Formats: sequence, C-alpha cells, structure tokens
Amino acid sequence: MYPYTIIIRFLTQLQIAEQVNEMEFGMILILFVASIPTILAEDISYGTIVVDGTTSIAQTDDNFVCATIDWWPHDKCDYKQCPWHYTSAITLDLSHPILTKAIQAFNRLRIRIGGSLQDQVLYNVGNLKSPCHPFRKMKHGLFGFSKGCLQMKRWDELNHFFNATSVMLTFGLNALYGRHKIKGSLWGGEWDSSNAQDFIKYSISKGYQIDSWEYGNELSGNGVGAHVHADRYGKDLIHLKKIIKELYRGSQFEPSLVAPGGFFNQQWFTKLLQVSGSNVLDAISHHIYNLGAGSDPKLVSKILDPNHLNKVANTFINLARTVQTHGPWSSAWVGESGGAYNSGGPHVSDTFVNSFWYLDQLGMASKYQTKVYCRQTLIGGNYGLLNATTYVPNPDYYSALLWHRLMGKVVLAVGSDASPFLRSYAHCSKGRIGVTLLVINLSDQTKFITDVQNSMNNNIRLATEQQNISRKSFSRSLKNTASGAEIKASSDEYSYREEYHLTPKNGYLQTRTMVLNGIPLELTSTGNIPRLDPIRVNVKSPISITPLSIAFLVFPDFAAPACR
Repeated sequence: MYPYTIIIRFLTQLQIAEQVNEMEFGMILILFVASIPTILAEDISYGTIVVDGTTSIAQTDDNFVCATIDWWPHDKCDYKQCPWHYTSAITLDLSHPILTKAIQAFNRLRIRIGGSLQDQVLYNVGNLKSPCHPFRKMKHGLFGFSKGCLQMKRWDELNHFFNATSVMLTFGLNALYGRHKIKGSLWGGEWDSSNAQDFIKYSISKGYQIDSWEYGNELSGNGVGAHVHADRYGKDLIHLKKIIKELYRGSQFEPSLVAPGGFFNQQWFTKLLQVSGSNVLDAISHHIYNLGAGSDPKLVSKILDPNHLNKVANTFINLARTVQTHGPWSSAWVGESGGAYNSGGPHVSDTFVNSFWYLDQLGMASKYQTKVYCRQTLIGGNYGLLNATTYVPNPDYYSALLWHRLMGKVVLAVGSDASPFLRSYAHCSKGRIGVTLLVINLSDQTKFITDVQNSMNNNIRLATEQQNISRKSFSRSLKNTASGAEIKASSDEYSYREEYHLTPKNGYLQTRTMVLNGIPLELTSTGNIPRLDPIRVNVKSPISITPLSIAFLVFPDFAAPACR
C-alpha cells in the first residue's frame, strides 16, 4: 500500500482525536501504529470483469433457493455431539416467532422435507399394515434407528404452518416400504405403494398444496445405507406417476415428480431415465457434500481453496449432459447439499466462512442448468440456516436471502482477468431491470479493485463450461473490446450501482455474525429480520473487494438484451 494512503488514514484518526481526550488520543495513536504492518502487508490487484448480457447461458427456477427440514431425532449424534435438538419435521416448534419471520422474509421459500430416515417413515393413515411408533435408536436399524411415524395431526399442523408462511413444498416419499434387504446394502422386492397412495389421497382431501413429490433418498448407485437397482427404481417411478395423475385428475394443479435424491452416478442415472421414459420424471435430483466429513480439520482451508471448489463442476457438467442426452423432458435439482456431511462441521458450517462455499455453489450450480438448490438444512445439525436451539439466523441465512432477493433466474456468462481467488457470477436482476453480479474474494491478503464491463459484441468470448478461462487470452480479448460496450447510464436516476458487502464481525472468519456494509446483521429488538440495505455508489467508480469478503453488486442500467 502506498505511503500516502497510510497518511490519509492517520489524518482521519487525527480528526477523530480532536474530539477525544489525551488518553483516548494516545490509544488511537498506539492502535494505528500497530496496524501499519497489516496495512503494508495487504496486496492490491487490479482487473476487469466482463459480463455478456446478450444471451442467457442457463435458467434457474423462480424459486431456486430451497432449504430442507429433516427427520433426524434429537438423539442423532456425530463426533460425540448431538446438534439436531428438536428440529425434525415431527418435533420442530412451528409456533416459534423467529421461524415464521425467517421463512416469511423470503416471500415464498421452497422447502423440501426429506433426509436419511425418509425411507423409514410410515404415514399413519388408511390401511397401514405396520405399527406406527416414533423413531427410536435401534442397533441394527437403517442408520441406527427404527421406522418412524408421521401422524396425520402433525401433517395437518405442518401444512397449516406452510400455508401461513407461503412455503412451496417438496415432500420425500418412502421408497423402501414393502421391500427387504437382499445382500449387503441392496434392497429388493416390490415397492408397496399403498401407504404413499393413502397419504397422497389424504393430502388432496385436505386441500394441501404440494408442489412436488420426491421418491426416495440416497438409494442411487451404491446408496448410503441402502440402494435399489436403477431398472427397478425406474419402474417404480412409472407406477408413482400413474398414481399421481389418477389422484389429481380434475385438479387445477398436478404436483411434479422428483427423484432419486441421491449421489450422482452417471450409469445409474442414465438407466433410470431410460427405464422411466419420457415425461415421467419432471426433475432429477442429486445430493452434494463436496467438503467431506464434518470432522475434517481442513474444512476451512477447503472452503477457501478455489481448486477444491472447482472440482464439483464436473458433477454439474456430467449431470447436465446426462439429462440433455437421456431425459431432456426433465430438469436438474440439487435436492440436498450441506457442504460437509454427518451433520456439518461444528463451528464452521454455522459461521461466516461457510458462505464462501455456499454462495459459490449457488453460482456454479445455476450456471450449469440447475433449476433448484436445496440447502441442508433450514434448521437442524451444524449446517442449519437457523440456529437449532435459538432459531436465530446463522450467516448463511442472510446469504440465501440476498441471493433470493437479488439474483434473477436468467444466468449470464462472466469472464475475468483477475486471480482465481476472485470468483464472479452474474444473473439478470430479480424483479427489476439490470444485472446483479456476485463477487467472492477467497484471498486473505489481496484486495481486488475491478471495473465491470459489458460485452455487447463477439470480440470477447466468455467461457460457459469452464470455471476459469485463460487470463492471458482474456486480457488480449479485452483490449479489442469496443469502448461503446461499457455500462452506460442513460439518466441521473441510474448513474449508480447498489453494493452489498458481506464481511465477518471483527474480521473473525468463524463468527456467527455477518456484517453488511459495516452493520452487523442481528434480529431487531422485536425479533424481526433486519433490513438488508445496500450502499449506492457512482457506477463509474472502481469496485473494491476486500480480502475474505463477498459482495452483491446491482447495476440497474446494465444493457442486457437477455434480461428483457
């Protein structure tokens, strides 16, 4: 950093010191001198980000952001700690005012009810052939638990709550009912659809609005705990689709069918689409936990490593190709993603640093034709958007809310000559004209100062299937860009941009308090979600992204034909 910058900071402190006593002035001087090494150590990198607003490279669903509610009981434990408390679909406190306000802030949040115990849930309705008891620990049970029961009284309570909070609901059905274990984790036999059919019929009779039914959880490939062959699974989907069509005949709305809610295995997913056939599966859902185990001491370093974050792009690319080749009538969903598995990473998944992974994955998933992205979880475990006991929002809650409010469904190509540690994603702005840019600085030392340009010709070819492009070739193309391709303000009304800078409180990456434009995001005195206000900046001024920070940048007058 240049010496004059240090002097300016010092003079600023002097202006403050004029209003304090001698002791306070001395303390300011000491703190300033102590900060000089840090100031001098900060690198500055200059670059350009180019957004192509001429065409859309992908589109998400209108309700792209989704969160899950799981089935895990309070005594589900990992790594000698039990972080679930009473947050399951059966025990969650639906009367908690923060829960209501946190969901309502999205003005239509998609929620998926599902998880590991999904294929052991019995619905206490109709001619249920088995006893319906609560989940309990059982040594030889799947995932160490017995089968569990969803009482219709609780189902009524959930639906009344979802209706009051305008939730768009996806419900995961039990795909193992009637089956038996054959060998190892392989399950066979015919799926008994009677309990699911009675449950769906009951839901229709009560007028419950289910956006989509999902079939099974993590039974694809080799499965997690259990698996089912793809050809059998595909035939089950044909059967379930017929049930849905028959039961909803005459209704104004027919829910979508989603499956398999498991980890991507190209051969298995391809077979599933081939067997189930045209127009049966509306969305093909997969799960991602690309950070590894929640107990991994290297979680933070993985989150901040651009090379590690890039690895999951192959999953998105290969799934998109599989769908396009074998099931173009279907769309890709991330049905569950918590970063780190086994309930998430303690003191990592619920802190500021996790938003680097979370927002980067939202950006990456959307540009590879993912329609919906469900975060594990809304509440429960270490990776909840809300604290499992207080219901107070964790940092990722605000990241999800900002994305939901700012990023529209049309995805645009972005190119940059900056370091791989500066990651950027662009969408048409949500509910307004213009473009919104998400910028993530993974570097702990480099401040990036960039300008944003609009590519309105073919002189800059932006990558659509690579996470990074050659900086040298990009810079060469950038020099050929016509000057008329830059952002132009047509009036004083739009001669600004809106900036939302996200940083950790007191610079501590593993804090549970996110700071927006210098203001800590905390519930108001009445328990309401705080306002998320931007700062307005002259659109022609350079953009400064401090080390280890995130920014949403809204350009109201960005000329983007793809956004019309």
